[in-house]
Amino acid sequence: MNTFELIGLATGLGFLAGLRLYATALTLGLAIRFGWLSLQPEYQQLDVLANWWVIALSGTLFVVEFLADKIAWLDSIWDAVHTFIRPLGAAAVAVAAVGNMDSSAMVVAGLVTGGAALTSHSMKAMTRFAVNHSPEPFSNAALSLAGDVVVPFGVWFAMKHPVLVGTTVIVIAVLFALLFLKIVRWLRRRGAKRAGRLAPAQA
Repeated sequence: MNTFELIGLATGLGFLAGLRLYATALTLGLAIRFGWLSLQPEYQQLDVLANWWVIALSGTLFVVEFLADKIAWLDSIWDAVHTFIRPLGAAAVAVAAVGNMDSSAMVVAGLVTGGAALTSHSMKAMTRFAVNHSPEPFSNAALSLAGDVVVPFGVWFAMKHPVLVGTTVIVIAVLFALLFLKIVRWLRRRGAKRAGRLAPAQA
């Protein structure tokens, strides 16, 4: 397993943790505990997630998150609370995943993974905040269920195809950053126009 594969795995897991931190930890823990996922020697540090105490904690928090994420506006509050928790948790998972690498590579993996988690977390929070303005409740629940389904599949795919997943995450992060900059510029132009219209009236 080369460095690119290890960092790709860490990035993929970080992105998933940004969407569902506790579901990612629980999926990995259960998969390792019951042998659904055979860890290569490079990933043995992830065995800590298979500890029954860790599974119980991540499972409890997963249930809380699962319920909170189905309630409009409560999901946005939950996301706000987890703005720092998800990236830090993702970085911790990444460090465990790449524990056999040298210290400098582990730092890089932690930073990249934290950035990937913050990207996916921001995408999720912005999308759900926008959907919460919809008068019907079905789109909110549908998006939440989609996130629940994506994590188990994503964990398996990241373990099997780490470089592909890592590359995809980087592309998504760049596209999101460009979109975010465009939104900021549009809001600035809109604010400037409103200020221009208000200025003559105030004079």
